[in-house]
Amino acid sequence: MQRRAWLMAALPVACGLGSAFAQDKPGGKEWIAQTLQRLRPLLGNPRLVGEHRLTYWGFDVYHASLWASSATFAPADWPTQRLALELRYLRDFQGRDIAQRSITEIHGQGALSPEQSATWLQSLQTLLPNVRSGETLTGIYLPEAGAQFLHQGKPLGEIRETEFARRFFGIWLAPQTSQPQLRQQLLAGAA
Repeated sequence: MQRRAWLMAALPVACGLGSAFAQDKPGGKEWIAQTLQRLRPLLGNPRLVGEHRLTYWGFDVYHASLWASSATFAPADWPTQRLALELRYLRDFQGRDIAQRSITEIHGQGALSPEQSATWLQSLQTLLPNVRSGETLTGIYLPEAGAQFLHQGKPLGEIRETEFARRFFGIWLAPQTSQPQLRQQLLAGAA
């Protein structure tokens, strides 16, 4: 509850209305400004819903932030809403490894046929680049069209299959996620 109260107090800052929150973010005020600039063309007036640093076996993996396109964001209805998920990596990773882990996580939401799994894995391996510590990958979820992806703010490509896009974002947002604490924190500021 304390975390939620802190995040709710911080939301106006994420929209450029204050400064205390920006000091606690990766990159501070500059990070907020850059993220808003990247997301405005795709989400209109984005607002920060929540964030969390993923740590696995004591190693920092990435800092995740979830941004919504509207003033209200209903966690139960996330598959029907435009949103952006930004991952600021805290270690170097190979794109093929990110793709493989993504498919493993997608399987956690429900089985895929071997053909579908292979097709989606190939798509992700083609789409996702190698990332270095400090770099960002941003996914823009468009429920009616699929998803668009950015690396360091530059377009990478898109997924045009809506089920694939929904299941990909479900890695973080679906109730079946393997990281329920991460999901809880990403959705902490939902209105």
